[in-house]
Amino acid sequence: MKLELVKRNAVEIIAEEELVAALQGKPKGYIGYEPSGLVHVGWLVWMFKVADLVEAGVDFTVLEASWHAYVNDKLGGDMELIREASWLVREYMSSLSLPVEKIKFVDAEEIASDKNYWALVLGVAKGSSLARIKRALTIMGRRAEEADIDASKLIYPAMQVADMFYLGIDIALGGMDQRKAHMLARDIAERAEVRRLHSRLLGRELKKPVAIHTPIVSGLQGAQRMEGAEVDEIYAEAKMSKSRPETAIFLHDPPELIEEKLRKAYCPPKVLEGNPVIEINRYVLAARGSYKLEVDRPAKYGGPITFTDEREMEAAYARGELHPLDLKVATARALSELLKPVRAAAERGRAREVIERISRRVTR
Repeated sequence: MKLELVKRNAVEIIAEEELVAALQGKPKGYIGYEPSGLVHVGWLVWMFKVADLVEAGVDFTVLEASWHAYVNDKLGGDMELIREASWLVREYMSSLSLPVEKIKFVDAEEIASDKNYWALVLGVAKGSSLARIKRALTIMGRRAEEADIDASKLIYPAMQVADMFYLGIDIALGGMDQRKAHMLARDIAERAEVRRLHSRLLGRELKKPVAIHTPIVSGLQGAQRMEGAEVDEIYAEAKMSKSRPETAIFLHDPPELIEEKLRKAYCPPKVLEGNPVIEINRYVLAARGSYKLEVDRPAKYGGPITFTDEREMEAAYARGELHPLDLKVATARALSELLKPVRAAAERGRAREVIERISRRVTR
């Protein structure tokens, strides 16, 4: 039961036999995210997955990667606003009745205040080549050549690996765009010199983290073909992004705006893969194990129909029995209902102020 819950809505686990062993005890899990702007529905994938892991008995930490957001030039480097953005994420998670009381939220500033953390960052950097670090820049939505403009970007992958080692985790959770960081951590965890350094600094054995990778919700404009690109680069380029608001549905968007955005979304008839409307159903609306999509269509097109299994909906769509516009409108209605408590939270004083401040910053 635990294993099935952990595997739900995951597209890759490295390695499953290690995960099975970890679940025999009380494993520690983690995800790191940059509090870097407005929150879109793609973030619900990892939020819901965190809830699954907590339910499965994982001792879970959410790392609010404030210094990472600073390195990645988010919110103009305004650390006060970055902290406010992380508060907003916790507020949203609470409004969705996710188990925030069982989750440990850690600001990266907290671990960055320990000199042993930075010693570990250096140890990780020494355990990797420059070429490997530059290839890993896709984890922060950057290309390798951007390190030639701002050398601080090269620190980021080493910091992310050091985060995992410092927190002593058994399980690393992240989207497929984070694959390079997780694989780097697994490789470096086997290096004897890094293991010795870790043991000396923290007084415990270095763990090689299991990696659980969640799917990515494509931007509303659809995924573009990228010939010759690696899988994590394709996901990073295709994903819904707050830095490209035309590709995203934000959690505080009103129902009429959600429907307007979805009506314009890429959704070719009978096509499932790379279809953001299908992905919202598959990875968001069905993520918590309770799915219901009510499609209100004219009698001449089959009349109203209700799907209680997303796979049945997808099969009907693939057969051409469900029109893209009908799917879009029904999805907008279901998503708006899911986000109703988030919108209520977003209207409260502090949350509304934070959203307005972030919006002003990102539109400059």
